[in-house]
Amino acid sequence: MEKDHEALNRRKYVRLDSVFPVQFRLVLAADEQAFLSGWLQGFTNNIGKGGLCLRVNNLSPDLIQTIKSQSSRVILEIESPLGRHPVFARASVSWVKGAAVNANKYVIGLNYDSIDRNANTRLMRYVWMKKLFVPVVYSIILVFSAALVVNSYVNAKLIQGNKTLISQLVNILQESIIAKQKITNINKDKEDLQLKIEALQVRIKTVEDEKNSLEDGVKLEEAKSIKKVEELKKLIEQLRQQKAPLQEKLIDLQHRETSVTEELLRLDEKKATLQKENFNKMYQWLSLHQNPRTGLVMSFEGDANVDGWAFTYDQSLVIQAFTNFSDYERAQKTLEFYAHKAKKREGLFVNAYDAKDGSPAEYIVHSGPNIWLGIAILHYTKKTSDTRYMKIAEEIAQVMIVLQGQDGQGGIRGGPNISWYSTEHNLDAYAFFNMLYTMTKKQHYADARDKVFGWLLGHIYDKVDIPIIRGKGDSTIATDTYAWAIAALGPEKLAENAMQPDKIIEFAEENCVVEVPSIGPSGETIKIKGFDFAPQRHLSRGGVISTEWTAQMILSFKIMADYYKKKDMLGKAKVYDQKANEYMVDLCTLIISSASPSGQGAGCLPYASAASVDTGHGWTTPAGRKTGAVSATVYTLFAYYNYNPLELEN
Repeated sequence: MEKDHEALNRRKYVRLDSVFPVQFRLVLAADEQAFLSGWLQGFTNNIGKGGLCLRVNNLSPDLIQTIKSQSSRVILEIESPLGRHPVFARASVSWVKGAAVNANKYVIGLNYDSIDRNANTRLMRYVWMKKLFVPVVYSIILVFSAALVVNSYVNAKLIQGNKTLISQLVNILQESIIAKQKITNINKDKEDLQLKIEALQVRIKTVEDEKNSLEDGVKLEEAKSIKKVEELKKLIEQLRQQKAPLQEKLIDLQHRETSVTEELLRLDEKKATLQKENFNKMYQWLSLHQNPRTGLVMSFEGDANVDGWAFTYDQSLVIQAFTNFSDYERAQKTLEFYAHKAKKREGLFVNAYDAKDGSPAEYIVHSGPNIWLGIAILHYTKKTSDTRYMKIAEEIAQVMIVLQGQDGQGGIRGGPNISWYSTEHNLDAYAFFNMLYTMTKKQHYADARDKVFGWLLGHIYDKVDIPIIRGKGDSTIATDTYAWAIAALGPEKLAENAMQPDKIIEFAEENCVVEVPSIGPSGETIKIKGFDFAPQRHLSRGGVISTEWTAQMILSFKIMADYYKKKDMLGKAKVYDQKANEYMVDLCTLIISSASPSGQGAGCLPYASAASVDTGHGWTTPAGRKTGAVSATVYTLFAYYNYNPLELEN
């Protein structure tokens, strides 16, 4: 019965395991001023709203008897973790239990007779918090662990899916190349057969003419003539027998050509779909890497040396990509950084900023990246009619005009504190001033444009053997200057000024195209063609494909194709279209899957076909075989969609 009563008392309220230090003393139940003990030390074994369980060590047998007699009450001072002062309470004894191991240890069940309600509430709140803390923490850990597992699984599926997409594209491209080669071989065989058949037909015709002539001109009864005619008939029959299998073989080749052509059409349709999907993934890669605080996109993913750097030139490309995909909010985020947060030097933006916090990452100031930022603003303004950022573009233009004024021949130096002149920067400036004049109709921009063009004529196109040199007094060949000459000046203007655009393209192909080994989707080694940063013969490293500069050349081929279509010279247009397609096929084989979790496996282009190699222009390609590059990725998008950043779209 005693045990049942004890259990019943324990169930009067919810008890929560919690240990607090407690001071207590015994007083007479009838008179609280009559102390039966001094202050004793104990600990809560568990605690509830209506009472607590007190664990006490080393109680004397007399005190235990007093407690059990029910003639006493207990005065409590409970040390509260949530307050500086103890909680006071009066309690009655419900039960007493001795510890099984040690006879001097007891557990006493107490029911509150009185306790401050607020103090008790605070005490219970703490107890509940303490009780729930561990399971809540465990639950949170489990939830986050589950979310991490799910996220990892989703990322793994995305990465695998994107890798599969890239692999499918490369396989289709290779199958397409094989199919085209089959058609080429079939056509060659057809030509050979047709020549043989034509030769046999001529021989048959000659023999038939001879036979007919002999039959008409002599008496058939003459033995010699009759014999000759019979021989000629036999020869004709033999020649026809030789011709028949050739004709059958020709028909078979025609059937094979039809079959392979149909297969090629199917592959081209599949290729177009896969290219579109891969290029959409490449755009997704750009979007995923835009920092939400600064609006900047880091230029390289995978090279620790420039981790988090956002080069201004690359941001100009990103702004144009966002604009052309009508993703104006993203474009504005990047533009807002340059409008309000970016630090300047000499009135211009520095070459690179930290994508995370916007601080300068490279304090060098060059003309080219600033001009490109101005170009991006003009494209954004033209497409959206949002003029908020035109002030930045015109401020950049004003600094360039000041630099131009410091040169007697109208050229623009590499920067405010730089002495060299770059072809690339002046081609950029020509396009920039031309676009500014088109949009604002301000004459001083047209004047600045014409001065730059005069400088280009005088310093860049002054060699017969090298049509375009890298800069003033610098005859080094840089592939991008050939592509940008076509894109910035246009074939018409080049032709009008005796600078043959075909020769410019031809020179770049003859001197800068390289063929390099690449790893296919199944691990096999394949050969691909593209444009190097400089002529391979000038460098000991062997050929390296610049993905960005190859994309620039592809765009130039498309510009040339459009130029000849307008002139109704469809044969030449077709040649340039074919070249653009061939180089695009090889460029697509270099697409890689993003290695970072934030990239979610989306496709991107590396900066070059080889890592950490000399470009021949004063810098090396980024480290890391799987380093994605913004400039390469965006320019490939430009080439695919036939978008010329150096010309305003009508």
